[in-house]
Amino acid sequence: MQRTFLFLDTLLDRGNAYLEHLEQGTPPLLKFEHELVVDGHDLSQPCNYALLRLQPPPGLPVDPQARPVVVVDPRAGHGPGIGGFKFDSEVGMAMKAGHTVYFVTFRPEPEDGQTLTSVMDAEASFLEEVIRRHPQCKAKPVVIGNCQAGWAMMTLDAVRPELFGPLMMVGAPASYWAGSSQLNPMRYSGATLGGTWLASLAADLGADRFDGAYLVENFEKLNPANTFWSKYYNLWSAVDTEGPRFLEFERWWGGFFRMTGAEIESITENLFVGNKLARGELMVKGRAVNLRDITSPIVVFASWGDNITPPPQALNWIIDTWGDERAIAAAGRTIIYVLHESVGHLGIFVGGSVALKEHDQLVSSLDVIESLPPGLYEMKLVRKDGLQAQRWDELEPGDYTVHYEHRTMDDIRRINPEGREEESVFSTISQWSEINSNLYKTWLRPWVRMASTPATAGALMKFNPLRMQRQLFSDTHPAAAFIRQQAAEARAKRVQLADDHPLKLFEQKMAQRITDELNAFRDQRDARTVKMTRQLFGPSGLGAWLPPREPDAEVAHRRALQDLGEYRDAVLEEIDHGGFAEAVCRIVIAGMVSIGAFERRSLRLARLLAQLPNMHASVSPQTNWVQLLKEQARITAVAPVEALNALQQMLPETATRERALALAAAVMMIEPTLANPRSEIIEFLIGTLGVDPDKVIALARKLTTAIGEQPDEITLPAKKSEAARPARTAARNSTAKPAAKAASTKAGTKAVARPAAKPVAKQATKPAAKPVIKAAAKAVSKPAAKKPAAHPTRARKTAA
Repeated sequence: MQRTFLFLDTLLDRGNAYLEHLEQGTPPLLKFEHELVVDGHDLSQPCNYALLRLQPPPGLPVDPQARPVVVVDPRAGHGPGIGGFKFDSEVGMAMKAGHTVYFVTFRPEPEDGQTLTSVMDAEASFLEEVIRRHPQCKAKPVVIGNCQAGWAMMTLDAVRPELFGPLMMVGAPASYWAGSSQLNPMRYSGATLGGTWLASLAADLGADRFDGAYLVENFEKLNPANTFWSKYYNLWSAVDTEGPRFLEFERWWGGFFRMTGAEIESITENLFVGNKLARGELMVKGRAVNLRDITSPIVVFASWGDNITPPPQALNWIIDTWGDERAIAAAGRTIIYVLHESVGHLGIFVGGSVALKEHDQLVSSLDVIESLPPGLYEMKLVRKDGLQAQRWDELEPGDYTVHYEHRTMDDIRRINPEGREEESVFSTISQWSEINSNLYKTWLRPWVRMASTPATAGALMKFNPLRMQRQLFSDTHPAAAFIRQQAAEARAKRVQLADDHPLKLFEQKMAQRITDELNAFRDQRDARTVKMTRQLFGPSGLGAWLPPREPDAEVAHRRALQDLGEYRDAVLEEIDHGGFAEAVCRIVIAGMVSIGAFERRSLRLARLLAQLPNMHASVSPQTNWVQLLKEQARITAVAPVEALNALQQMLPETATRERALALAAAVMMIEPTLANPRSEIIEFLIGTLGVDPDKVIALARKLTTAIGEQPDEITLPAKKSEAARPARTAARNSTAKPAAKAASTKAGTKAVARPAAKPVAKQATKPAAKPVIKAAAKAVSKPAAKKPAAHPTRARKTAA
């Protein structure tokens, strides 16, 4: 009884918080103080969006040289604030790294005549203002789009790529037909409802306003066990400690915002059911949006525990847009994805453990992400606990080491075990939805709009069950005074039972039984929905009358092969153009591709080496190594064998060849013996270019010594039959050169354990030529650990 009255007392607090939030105008639920920068209401095309500048808490100074970060929250029924709900969030991690953080918010009611296009123009104005406010920072802002804001930012990035730095899409759907019957049964609901016409009807009944509570209701139907039981049982069973967390979340979950009819129709017809974004059929101002026009790196963060945006919905747009991973590299684009094992949809934004791991590492890896060679990568995070101390570990401070693995389209396809065949059913559903929508707009809409008024729309909104349950059970309830009194007495005379008390154990058993029954109901309901959809819209149903269109992936693959052929022909004409810097970039890219793994330390190490003077006569301080790296990555994507064969023409002198190989070996951290399995490309090129391996080793060691690594930290084998010692001792010399220290302080990331090297080359002491590492710095490409071949023939195959 004590727990029951304390539970009801908490629900009264929820109702009061809901009413108070309404009276305040439903402001964003941000933990941070903020100031208004731009109000969309004052723009030439008004909208209900606004740009805020967030104030960091005391003790977190802002680095004026750090690029700004713009966080955009989803407008999917709820109000804004989930991205900055608490300090351990996307916003908090960006502030911790010294970035100025801006937040795109929105008010509960849209402006009259507001469309997605006017919202997009407003968000472009916000980014222009952010860029204007940071003239000292040459890098463009990092933009984080949460959930529905992800596709919105993708669209804007494709239309206005000059405004964007790296784009991070967190739990954001972009391939709406993708998924499986187990991962996300929500996608089948469009079939049971007949398509998008019900969204249009709801907006017309609301006098051109669509109530976001309908979207929240759909989310809650996904998991009835949590909606109707677990959420409340967890509060009741641990009411002494669970109340504050419950109220904090419910304050955001119960803030329902509205859209115009034009906005919800554009979203449902073009995206949710039409799936037009990835295939390039989404029109903005008469122009088709082409996601291949996005030039900045794209980072996609998804989770296997997310039943609203499962990994296939977050990633399959890559296949449908590009068709071939080589086309991504050839076009000079970089796409990275990160997969979490278990966190749910909301946990991606508000989970403390996610913020301290994935979000923290994403923010602290921006320098690496933007300098990666073009291509498709998966970002992997590994805890350092228990790992052997690594070389250059100070370039990755923190608890995690980060590396990037090269990925292919087949890797993304394997993410969905059910395959993509069933997407043909949704192609038929899309056509059926368009027929129903046209029928509704022609024959029913005029009558519905005639009968709808602002008064009737307000009544429908007010009497929505999700609003009523909060509004009625507050201090205005007749029993509120009695509940408050009993709750106060319960707190004064609180009695606690032991966790192993028989009645407590019986209670938990019954609670689990109820949860299991509700889950069984959900599974049976979803199975019926999936079965009905397949029967009704499959090849034996409406699919025979409305046949599905050609799969987008096939169209994209055909286009990719054509583009790759044309680009290869153009590249081969100039394959041997370039000198020392271009050659170093090619070697490093080839080495990283053969390794299949790129470590964050490598690029930061390369930057330190690039600071050394007199690299080569052809290298100047103005050399743009990042640009050279990207250009050479595009060449090697379409002509990998020819690119390596041309190194003999690009490096005509033996001394220059040795210096280039030494730089590449130093960047890849494989130089002590060159027998490490990861050095297969270097070994292969030593043979084909006809250079002395001892000289290459000596040059590489001199380079790393020049930037602070002590010779005694690398142990070389005494003879060829003896295996090399671990790459680095645990102790790190604290007197490393200032350049190394500065880089290690600024870079906050991780290191991957490296295998022990096998000996092949003898220790050499010959002095090194002047270094060249900036090229190598750019040669950081993505990993996917590969087993190397020791024989030159196998090495040649791997290089190809």
